Amino acid sequence: MGTLPVYRWRLAPDGLATRRQLRAAGLRPGGQDVVAQLKRPRRRRGPLVAYLYRLDLAKPVRPMTPARASALARANRARRTCPTCQADAGYVIPASLGMCVPCHDRTEQRAA
Repeated sequence: MGTLPVYRWRLAPDGLATRRQLRAAGLRPGGQDVVAQLKRPRRRRGPLVAYLYRLDLAKPVRPMTPARASALARANRARRTCPTCQADAGYVIPASLGMCVPCHDRTEQRAA
């Protein structure tokens, strides 16, 4: 495989799109290989790189089945459930805390 063409930010030719752009259009890459790269320069770090796919080879997104919707709802519910108090926090529990904010605050007060 040869090297991929590299385009600067906002200068990619028509007919190519990133994964996010494909998704916004209701499409997916569908197994096709990356055809080009898009690089966005940054001042203090290396450039951001996005891979580009051909629009004409993209396939429609698979529809959400009831089983997949149910599995996704269970996974999201598990991410919102505090392991300490077993309550639905109403937000995704931060991995850095490992529990809901009220439980973390109570733990901090006990430690102090």
